[in-house]
Amino acid sequence: MSLPERNNRVEEQTTEPSAPRARKKPWLTVRELCVFSMLGALLFCSKLLMEWAPNIHFIALFIITFTLVYRAKALVPIYVFVLLTGVYGGFNVWWVPYVYIWLPIWGLAMLLPRRAPAWLLTLLCMLLGGLHGILYGALYAPAQAFFFKYDLQMTITWILSGLPFDFLHALGNLAACTLTYPLYKLLCRLERKKMK
Repeated sequence: MSLPERNNRVEEQTTEPSAPRARKKPWLTVRELCVFSMLGALLFCSKLLMEWAPNIHFIALFIITFTLVYRAKALVPIYVFVLLTGVYGGFNVWWVPYVYIWLPIWGLAMLLPRRAPAWLLTLLCMLLGGLHGILYGALYAPAQAFFFKYDLQMTITWILSGLPFDFLHALGNLAACTLTYPLYKLLCRLERKKMK
């Protein structure tokens, strides 16, 4: 086959109309972006409203609830909250742990059985919130040790000195997470209405 014939054949192959490709659905819709932005702002505002109480807030409640409803997409409102917190308080050393400190509660909430009876799901959510509260200082400690050059002994001392606040945090989360199931059901109902 001569070179001109080969070029004509290639042109014929490339100029044929191809079958229409199925349009990929985006991971986030515009509606979800709006909803998740508002949920992230809700997380941020709830934290601001509770600043008068030491380490007591509704963040664990909201993160667990959002995760039960939106699964992996719950990371969007979580990181909207993290970003708003940094913008409001300043992106400083104290803010760095916020980048990772909410991931354990999100990850464990992903494992919760959504079809469990209400009492069991509520109990598991309370335990998860309480666990995150009591471990908050330990989760925060790696960044503290890195930025302030703490050795292991200083890091352990720092964690132990914060235990009374972590205990309050755990109690607050335990109490707040009693509302997880009603909030979960409400968000599910609102999402179903949107689908109709």
